[in-house]
Amino acid sequence: MKLTMFTTLAAAVSVAVAGAAAANEDAVLEIDGETFVTKTEAPAYLDNLSEIYSGWVFRSDETQQLQLDDFENPAFVFIDSAIDMYSKVDGTEGKSCASCHEDVSEFKGLQASMPRVNADGKLETLTEVVNRMRTDYMGAEPWKWSGTEMSAMTALIGLQSRGMPVNVSIDGPAKPFWEKGKELYYTRVGQLDLSCANCHEDNYDTMIRADHLSQGQINGFPTYRLKNAKINTVQGRFKGCMRNVRAEPYKEGSDEFKALELYVASRGNGLSVETPSVRN
Repeated sequence: MKLTMFTTLAAAVSVAVAGAAAANEDAVLEIDGETFVTKTEAPAYLDNLSEIYSGWVFRSDETQQLQLDDFENPAFVFIDSAIDMYSKVDGTEGKSCASCHEDVSEFKGLQASMPRVNADGKLETLTEVVNRMRTDYMGAEPWKWSGTEMSAMTALIGLQSRGMPVNVSIDGPAKPFWEKGKELYYTRVGQLDLSCANCHEDNYDTMIRADHLSQGQINGFPTYRLKNAKINTVQGRFKGCMRNVRAEPYKEGSDEFKALELYVASRGNGLSVETPSVRN
């Protein structure tokens, strides 16, 4: 108990000493003439926020600039590889993604609504949709959750919804999953005894060491992180956060992480999909 209290206090002090770092709320994200919503009124079901901000707002000018131009955005190296994979035959059925979905633009709007409850009453993510198509229709092996192939393909599919408002359903069959995700969001875990909310709700727009804390919005995922020079998935980032607070992460694809993804996605309802974004 003493160790937990000490480490929690140390973390709080490091935030306080670093002080506030003003986000550039006036920065405008515009790509190919389209202006994106990076700041808007918080959804009514968020009790502790009046406005929500894209993580883009909290990035440095240099990082923001990378996202303004698809030729400069390093994520598009992976997008190009996904375009090739989309037409590549794989599996026992002799099919590719393009065999059933000739143009990837058919997936416009999908990213904006994910995760969602499927016809079987199960909460599913975009990753699971991709793997279901691979196994059931192509006879191909499923891809690793945050592997290079899956990260690139979900980024390509997500790109089709870029500019559309996030509109994740939280009612009806989604409600129990959403409530479970909310519970997880506010539950303190790990040796540092911190929850998602402690950083991304209570202390956003402050510096903790070299990191400018955002609201933890996921409207830009999958995202290219300069830190590791690759496309990063939402649940891969969840794992990283849990490790940062010295907690044992849930497995990617677990019921816990899927519920958390739904809840966190819903916190960004109204922001524009930015996939693939660029973050630090």
